[in-house]
Amino acid sequence: MPPHDSVTNERSSRFNNLRVLSASGGIKVDHPKMSNDVVVLVAVFILVGLFSMQHYGTDKVGWLFAPVVLLWFLMIGGVGIFNIYKYDSSVLKAFSPVYIYRYFKRARKDGWTSLGGIMLSITGTEALFADLGHFPVSAVQLAFTVIVFPCLLLAYSGQAAYLMQNKEHVIDAFYRSIPDGIYWPMFVVATLAAIVASQATISATFSIIKQALALGCFPRVKVVHTSKKFLGQIYIPDMNWILMVLCIAATAGFRNKSQIGNAYGTAVVIVMLVTTFLMTLIMLLVWHCHWIIVLIFTGFSLVVECTYFSAVLFKVDQGGWVSLMISAAFLVIMYVWHYGTIKRYEFEMHSKVSMAWILGLGPSLGLVRVPGIGLVYTELASGVPHIFSHFITNLPAIHSVVVFVCVKYLPVYTVPEEERFLVKRIGPKNFHMFRCVARYGYKDLHKKDDEFEKKLFDNLFTFVRLESMMEGCSDSDEYSLYGQETQQSRDFLLKDNVRTYTSSNDLSISSVDSIVPAKSSMHKTVTSPGRQTEFDELEFLSSSRDAGVVHILGNTVVRASRESRIYKKIAIDYIYAFLRKICRENSVIFNVPHESLLNVGQVFFV
Repeated sequence: MPPHDSVTNERSSRFNNLRVLSASGGIKVDHPKMSNDVVVLVAVFILVGLFSMQHYGTDKVGWLFAPVVLLWFLMIGGVGIFNIYKYDSSVLKAFSPVYIYRYFKRARKDGWTSLGGIMLSITGTEALFADLGHFPVSAVQLAFTVIVFPCLLLAYSGQAAYLMQNKEHVIDAFYRSIPDGIYWPMFVVATLAAIVASQATISATFSIIKQALALGCFPRVKVVHTSKKFLGQIYIPDMNWILMVLCIAATAGFRNKSQIGNAYGTAVVIVMLVTTFLMTLIMLLVWHCHWIIVLIFTGFSLVVECTYFSAVLFKVDQGGWVSLMISAAFLVIMYVWHYGTIKRYEFEMHSKVSMAWILGLGPSLGLVRVPGIGLVYTELASGVPHIFSHFITNLPAIHSVVVFVCVKYLPVYTVPEEERFLVKRIGPKNFHMFRCVARYGYKDLHKKDDEFEKKLFDNLFTFVRLESMMEGCSDSDEYSLYGQETQQSRDFLLKDNVRTYTSSNDLSISSVDSIVPAKSSMHKTVTSPGRQTEFDELEFLSSSRDAGVVHILGNTVVRASRESRIYKKIAIDYIYAFLRKICRENSVIFNVPHESLLNVGQVFFV
């Protein structure tokens, strides 16, 4: 073997780890032949390290990504220019469409099926568009047009020029075409670029999962925001480890580079088809484009993409089935979760208890009102949930004070404490029923709210005080506190009530910061009947809280009806039930003691 061949073979084996990593991470630069088990083990080790560092975020090292990728594209473009100049500049004629026609005419069916491999020359660039959630559209368009596309054309043209004089090196033309003087610097940059490309795909996966969560199309999972400045930089632990297992399985399971290429090419072509169909809907329904423009765009795109798709179909049994199986599994999970969630929410919305029914029960709600406060958790921000009627019709007693708690997640970094709770009264005052909407930002969700109960009652007391002041301005039985008061006005209300809240006995009132005693022997204040009613209710709420607080969690269980088909029973009774069991409940952000937790369940048949 000539010395040059031994050197290039050694260099080719050194690149194997890089290519395995980039293929497993979902970004392909090229597809050389895989080497022995040692290379696979090294690739797996790098993958484990990459996924293990995801929880740190990309804030501290993100500034390196753009220079590394830019340097990588400039280097492959420069190598391409060098090879074109050195070996054969006539390869630039390949840009003429005439050669496409001649190629298919000469190769016929083999040329058509080869499109499945040609597709791999552009895979990886779609990661730019997957990052649209992190960068403006104009930035991606500029980067692709000015840097990515020209450098890729130069790189592949340079390899073609090299092969014109070295046809025997067709298997690993990329490595052999690199000049010896820059081989090792390019090896380092290529390794870093593969890691960055894999990171881009991981981040894009997290972004897609988050969007699916917002649309109710994916089970609730923990989303950790790793940056205070950038909303798109997130970390999803559950999906991170699932993705790591899938990548390691692909790396270790597919020891043939063609199988990995076929699996990846199939996924990319299908993504392109789906994107075209969705783009057509956007052009029609959102942009309201003329139907002729939509027809031209859709027809041109489908001609190109369906041609590639038909060629990829021949590769399904050669590794392409993996992408289809993974996609089908996620499709089933998302569809079943969305269907079950929609049916569950529709049931709760249509089964809301009317206010007339509540008023007809009277202040006692037709039950024995025992001392204490019941916090009823619900997903409805308005109305009385059906789970409450289910509760009071099956139990002989209810707490003297009932608060319906609804948790809402807002797309902001954090919600200030003074704006977190929205309090509203339900029914007349003597019913002692309230609604409290607790609003949290995306960063507030990752820590236990140990003082949630105390904060809720502080806001409830403040609402009662403000309501008393507003009584002269409204005749409605339902009042709202939307958190417009500032912290200073709230402190003023608390201090004012501390000075005026007196009676013949020693009493106490809960403030935001502490329990402040009020001595009747030291202070005497004449109050109006409205103010006296306020004090009586505050005293009632305080005594009810001292009697005990019970957290009541409603749990609507969705089941398939008996006449349902077998596939629906499997989807609802097994898949959806399993997903509901393992997903995060809304109550996980609260530090609710088990001894004060009460689960109330009901079964809903679909």
